Amino acid sequence: MSRLLRLLDLRSAATEDMRIGPSSGPDGKRSYGGQFMAQSLAAAHATVDGDRLPTNMHLQFLRGGEAGKDVEYTITRVFDGRTAAARRIDARQEDRLLTTATVSFAIDLPGPEHGRRSPSTVDPDTLPRTGPAGPAPSMPLDELDIRIDDESSGEQFVRRLFWRATVPLPKDPMVHTLVAAYVTDVYMIDPALQVHGHSMQARTHRSGTTDSSIWFHRPVRADEWNLLESRSPAAARGRGVVTASLIRGDGVIAATLAQEGLIAER
Repeated sequence: MSRLLRLLDLRSAATEDMRIGPSSGPDGKRSYGGQFMAQSLAAAHATVDGDRLPTNMHLQFLRGGEAGKDVEYTITRVFDGRTAAARRIDARQEDRLLTTATVSFAIDLPGPEHGRRSPSTVDPDTLPRTGPAGPAPSMPLDELDIRIDDESSGEQFVRRLFWRATVPLPKDPMVHTLVAAYVTDVYMIDPALQVHGHSMQARTHRSGTTDSSIWFHRPVRADEWNLLESRSPAAARGRGVVTASLIRGDGVIAATLAQEGLIAER
């Protein structure tokens, strides 16, 4: 099993409403936020009927985790209805609460649909393989292809991050959704610094995600090229907000994301 898929394969625990998320490693490094996003979502999904796919997820980062240690996830069954369900998921390491999340699930219902862009005119295969916008020791970068093609500067700055998994993935659409939740958290707060000519990679500021949300619209194939297009509409009080669209290769918007992060002077 690839490192990426192993991270998404949670183990059973003492009760049916607990799961254990594998460590990402290496020891002594801080956990990557996308690990908590993907593993919290996987833990919640394990407790709902298979016909109910996630519609939205909101996660608060409370403390930093240790990449070399497993994570214990406790699931609270907040609601189970005829067409929808809701879960709360708390992540801990050695009784330290690291993150708390809520996830909503629902069956597909008929209704109006919109959310499509013209397919990108940029061929990601022609871009250099850049990796994430900051240090990422716990990410299996040999199994992910990340290429960045930023636009403009100042308040018009747009982060255009193309990504795909390069390892074989099963057909299960939920696995592809979990990979997307994992990858799209990658230093997404960076545009809030880039507006001012700084970056997470340069480490000129204290930075890190404090709150992350995803609204899931349509299925995504994680082993094909996808575009995460993000910008920062506002920042103040040492915090910045970034909004983003996850766009498939055919131009369909698969998800909408929003994130708040710390961008305080050192």
